[in-house]
Amino acid sequence: MKKLSVIIPARNEAVNLTECISEISKKLRHHSIDFEILVIDDGSTDNTAVVTKLISESISSVKCIRNEGENGFGRAVRLGLDNFSGDAVAIMMADRSDSPKNLITYWKCIQDGNDCVFGSRFSRGGKVYNYPLLKLLANRVVNKMIQFAFKIKCNDVTNAFKMYRREVIEGCKPFISPHFNLTVEIPLKAIVRGYSWKVVPISWKNRTKGVAKLKLREMGSRYFFIIAYVWLEKYFSRG
Repeated sequence: MKKLSVIIPARNEAVNLTECISEISKKLRHHSIDFEILVIDDGSTDNTAVVTKLISESISSVKCIRNEGENGFGRAVRLGLDNFSGDAVAIMMADRSDSPKNLITYWKCIQDGNDCVFGSRFSRGGKVYNYPLLKLLANRVVNKMIQFAFKIKCNDVTNAFKMYRREVIEGCKPFISPHFNLTVEIPLKAIVRGYSWKVVPISWKNRTKGVAKLKLREMGSRYFFIIAYVWLEKYFSRG
């Protein structure tokens, strides 16, 4: 494990990207980690592309990839997963909700031999700040359902901020989720297909700038579909 890739899907996140990328790159450089940051511009109508270009001129390890196809969080992340060059890859949000400090913890866990590292905001030591109540309730219901269906102890599978070795990503393809349900598809496939994983407590804070992209009414059926899809693989694939 020599190089880490960080994928940041971004749709109209110009107000957050400068601080987001600066915080991540500073933390990785401080720990002498070779890295690349891939910003996936998912059809932004603001200055996301311009801001990312300016950042890349001062930080050579930052690259911007424009999603020229149909937009969607999952499609943007999948584009990044098709183009990263690291030995491991992390998915982080552009709104600065994820902590770069936790990114270092993830990397150390990968170095220790784990195939995947999942963060939990709701385990002992985890913290959340300003989580919208309705989303929090929906989160806990969905994660309890996942725990029961797959008989696992991880209680925050829906959280996007995770890290995977390259071979996990290759071994779990093809991915089919076009939206935020990709955050469930990747870890559940990794678990079902036998990769090792570790859960660590992390902190999360709600965005202070920009507009959240996750819409609960649009995502309910998509989450349930992908959960059922992977559940069928677990119980009917016969290994």
